Amino acid sequence: MADPLFVSSPMRPSWKQLLLASLLLSATQEASAQSANPRFGRWLLKSDAPAPASNIMTYEALGAGGMRVTIQAVNARGDTTRWSYATEFDGRDMPVTGNASQTHAAVRPISSLVNEIVNKNNGRVTQRLTNVLSPDFQTIAVIYMREDADGKTTGVTFATYTRMPL
Repeated sequence: MADPLFVSSPMRPSWKQLLLASLLLSATQEASAQSANPRFGRWLLKSDAPAPASNIMTYEALGAGGMRVTIQAVNARGDTTRWSYATEFDGRDMPVTGNASQTHAAVRPISSLVNEIVNKNNGRVTQRLTNVLSPDFQTIAVIYMREDADGKTTGVTFATYTRMPL
């Protein structure tokens, strides 16, 4: 006699149908986990600087819950710089590639819309950033606080980035 669990009927799906449904659900959950972070995407710095000057931050999903951050800047002469780092949002120092003045970055969430980023050069904190995502997920405001070797704030600047279309 056939095992009733492996017999297909109009009311009971076959094991192949269950396997296919399971695979589709798994892929859907993975895709939604990847897109769950509203920061993912490309962000353009609002600036009065004439073209070709620009600054674009790109946030991409990395692993189960991390993110790769890439910054590409073009100065007024047209010279391009590109640097990046990865984060798991755990406050650990992660290596930065492509930026001579920064060797590590550490990111930790303060709230669902606010991250603190600490930039270091060879172990010394050089800058603290407060990165704030707007509630409509279309703008990122950043407060940059530069520090000297004694840990004193030497300058504060503000920047606004707007989401770029896909």
